[in-house]
Amino acid sequence: MTFALAPGLLLAALRSGAGKTTLALGMMRALTRRGLKIAPAKCGPDYIDPAFHAAATGRDSVNLDAWAMDEGLLALLAARVAEEADLVIAEGAMGLFDGAPPLDFASGAAADIARLTGWPVVLILDVAGQGQSAAALARGAALHDPGVSIAGVVLNKVASERHRKLCSDAVELIGLPVFGALPRVKALSLPERHLGLVQAVETESLEARLDGLADFIEANVDLEAVLACASGGTAAQAKRHFGTRPPGQRIAVARDAAFSFHYSHLLQSWREAGAELFFFSPLADEPPPDACDVCWLAGGYPELHAGRIAAAETFREGLRNFARARPVHGECGGYMVLGDGLVDSKGVRHPMAGLLRLETSFSQRKLSLGYRRASLAVAHVLGGKGAVLYGHEFHYAVTLREDGKAFAWVRDAYAQEARPCGLHEGNVSGSFFHLLAVKKGATDEAAARV
Repeated sequence: MTFALAPGLLLAALRSGAGKTTLALGMMRALTRRGLKIAPAKCGPDYIDPAFHAAATGRDSVNLDAWAMDEGLLALLAARVAEEADLVIAEGAMGLFDGAPPLDFASGAAADIARLTGWPVVLILDVAGQGQSAAALARGAALHDPGVSIAGVVLNKVASERHRKLCSDAVELIGLPVFGALPRVKALSLPERHLGLVQAVETESLEARLDGLADFIEANVDLEAVLACASGGTAAQAKRHFGTRPPGQRIAVARDAAFSFHYSHLLQSWREAGAELFFFSPLADEPPPDACDVCWLAGGYPELHAGRIAAAETFREGLRNFARARPVHGECGGYMVLGDGLVDSKGVRHPMAGLLRLETSFSQRKLSLGYRRASLAVAHVLGGKGAVLYGHEFHYAVTLREDGKAFAWVRDAYAQEARPCGLHEGNVSGSFFHLLAVKKGATDEAAARV
């Protein structure tokens, strides 16, 4: 069965740092202010941008990842995000065609989402240091994949009216409309830290900043012309419940500035499967609610709040009591908190929950980034032994000590050889792996036999 997808646009660039987020947030807020119901989405794995999307539009953003998710799940998520919306605006990641070696049907590039949904691409081109060569880049993007439609171009980092005309005339000569040109304005940039933008909930004067971006885009982009090119497509309807099975019936979910990395489609899928979610704040020294049967410690920024977590005795003792009889799982930052200690950026060690033989450090930074295919090394609340999970890693923490049984065996997108990942001890488990999706029937028989 197929169904029609809502009209949409995919905002993309040819590299990271070209201005996608500025254009996306400005357009989302500007069109929302006009009274349109804008449904936001993000291509690929990302926790931070979707929170800004939600702030700009008043609607939850959804992640669409063609490497980790199958076509049925992608189609269902694309349809659901657009329910009761006038327009979907999806923000790409990295370059339009940048992805990993293809897994199943796609590489995880934003182009995969454009091809699946039929949403036209608005290409933002950083033209700093170039003139008519911008047209060559735009032509290459337009011809690279016949399944991807480039609707037009927005120029970014335009230095002068002469510069704008050089680039714009050249692009229009190849048959692509230029929807606008953004001058260099440093004052509009959002604050950043080691994992990207400072989180939306921590960004000072966020509403004023979003309105400033909207004013900027309104003044420099022909939004009526952009809206006119929006369109939708058709996709195969998923014949199954989407997402992954809930890890329990009553789930205690840590959520605050230190534990903020949650994928909305996973939480929604757990609720739709009948689970109840109970949020608590470790930074407020709250323990996991005793009425729950499983505890989920999300990723986030525990390294920035290590002192407060170490001082949160009620939380740490409550977590230890909870783990005596019930499962506790930590992802990335949550995994670090389950360990014995965490060294902050100043080299100060802070005691953590002490539930896993793990020591991590943020004073010695090393980037770990990329897709991961994880096979569960033990029977777990997320699946049976050998069950395959699809997700990613993105962190700078270094592991100083990691002793015990592995939680899973992982492969990245470029290697066939699996390596142990995380720890599992009694009722407690965790790893730096972030879960995105589970594909129906996927199992790793070799891992199941270990």
